[in-house]
Amino acid sequence: MNLKQIHHVAIIGSDYEKSKHFYVDLLGFDVIRENYRAEREDYKIDLQLADCEIELFIMKDHPKRLSPEAYGLRHLAFRVESVEDTVQALNRLGIETEPVRVDTFTGKKMTFFFDPDGLPLEIHE
Repeated sequence: MNLKQIHHVAIIGSDYEKSKHFYVDLLGFDVIRENYRAEREDYKIDLQLADCEIELFIMKDHPKRLSPEAYGLRHLAFRVESVEDTVQALNRLGIETEPVRVDTFTGKKMTFFFDPDGLPLEIHE
C-alpha cells in the first residue's frame, strides 16, 4: 500500500451562489477549475487551500443530511493557529460558531461552524 495523503474531500451543496461564496469568498479557498455538467444538471467546482482540495458539487433535489452522527463523513476539520482569532474572523463574516471548547484527547482548543447546507466544519489548534 502506498497511500501518501488525502487528495480531496467531496461535498454536495444545494445552492451554487451560497456555496461558492462561502468556500471561496469567506473561507479563502482558490478555484482550480469549475465545470457545468449538462448531463447531470450540476456544477463541479474544484477548490484548493494549501495542500487540501475540495470537490464542491452543486446539485438540486438531493436529500438533506439527517444528522452529523449518521454513518459516513462526520465533519471536516481545519487546523488553525488560534481558535479564538479564527472564531472572531468567522463571526465578523457573519458565520456563527459554537462555543470554544477543549478537545478531551489532545488538550487543544476547537469549535464547530456550519456551511450553507449544514455540513459541520471544525477548527482545531
